[in-house]
Amino acid sequence: MAESTPRFSLPLILPGQAQKELFHNEALALLDAAVHCEVEGVASGDPPPEPVVGQCWIVGPGAAGAWAERDDAIAMWTESGWRFVVPPRGMTARDRDSGMDRRFDGTGWSDGAVQGSRFEVDGVKVVGNRQPSVASPSGGTIIDVEARLAIDALIEALMQHGLTD
Repeated sequence: MAESTPRFSLPLILPGQAQKELFHNEALALLDAAVHCEVEGVASGDPPPEPVVGQCWIVGPGAAGAWAERDDAIAMWTESGWRFVVPPRGMTARDRDSGMDRRFDGTGWSDGAVQGSRFEVDGVKVVGNRQPSVASPSGGTIIDVEARLAIDALIEALMQHGLTD
């Protein structure tokens, strides 16, 4: 029989185990950090000097002290000290510092970027894969400078928003 759960390594109570409340309470503390996770930010170096019970951080690379060798883990301060949750692939955490959601891809945490193949609003595709560049207007028998400037401004706006090259 396994001693912990497969995703969050929560301790399981085994048959005939003494002090079952310790294992149960440890599992609840880890669940408190992992479920609907909200972190103060990504921190590297030493842990914060005066954390508040319940505050969590993503342990950044090269952390030291109590966080040493815990890169990418969720660190939560409890009344009994630091608790760590190793994130499974796909776990998300709300980063209070940046105001963005971070996602763990199995090798590291995202910077809050949203990834996908298209963007829909009410089931209607609004943004899809990037298409070839739009050329500025040229040629023609009648040249309208104001129209060309307006079209160039639209193309520039699309480029600035990353919708075209």
